[in-house]
Amino acid sequence: MTWIKRNLLFVIGGVLALVLLGAAGIYDYSSWRRNSVAFDKLNEVYNTLRTLTNQKPSPGNDRINNVETAKEQEAQLRDWINRSRHYFQPITPIPNPTNGPISNESFADALHRTIDQLRREAPNANVGLQPQYSFSFEAQSSRVKFAPGSLDLLAVQLGEVKAIAEILFAGRINQLDGIQRLRVSDDDTSGPQADYLIDNSVTTDLAVMTPYTVTFRAFSPEIGQTLAGFASSPNGFVVKSINVQPAGAATTDMLQGVGGVRSSGPASPPGKGGLQTVLQEQLLRVTLEVEIVKLLPKK
Repeated sequence: MTWIKRNLLFVIGGVLALVLLGAAGIYDYSSWRRNSVAFDKLNEVYNTLRTLTNQKPSPGNDRINNVETAKEQEAQLRDWINRSRHYFQPITPIPNPTNGPISNESFADALHRTIDQLRREAPNANVGLQPQYSFSFEAQSSRVKFAPGSLDLLAVQLGEVKAIAEILFAGRINQLDGIQRLRVSDDDTSGPQADYLIDNSVTTDLAVMTPYTVTFRAFSPEIGQTLAGFASSPNGFVVKSINVQPAGAATTDMLQGVGGVRSSGPASPPGKGGLQTVLQEQLLRVTLEVEIVKLLPKK
């Protein structure tokens, strides 16, 4: 105690120093905590920004607003679609009653009349068909009652198949080997496999794309006419792929009556030790994958 009394000022100064050191430590700790929390939040914001920037497409930055650009491009696309709708006119279903649902009787009658019509149009266009070909509706051709819930879908397909067949006839192909469509009815399970595709329609925000495959025999000019027919159609046909290969000797012999082999130019007389030169165009077998683009109603 005597020492403390003698050194009172020193003791008081030491105590004050300890108090100030403690306060400084507490302040430093509080500041460190605040800085740590702020740093964590800064990292979170930075990581979010980096994630957004790395997205494809990126939302942009302070100079480029990709979100607004995307909205403007979507508006431009919808405006283009509205202006080009006359290139995507819907194909009328067969039948297409206006005063009620499609009945079994009306569809059966429409199916028979449509197939008969196409069978008559084919020879008028010099197009060969398989005997009693039903244009992919073999499963339905002998029925008078159809699977419940399938008539509307079948009517749409019948209208689309008719439109496809008439483009092929207008192109003056030599022979139609087959048209393949999607299965839309329980009745289709009993039909020949060659009538159907293992595929599905694709639906987007703007349209429904329905696939078909057609196989036919033709010479190159008629193939060009057929492709032009699909391209100029107002019904939104898109040729997705084309496969062309020689039709083969058997088919050529079968189609001699409708021009299985074409010769161009006069035959030159054989020279000494030479061969006669004849320019021939061979019949080709063509497989087209075609989609029908059907725009959805305006929102």
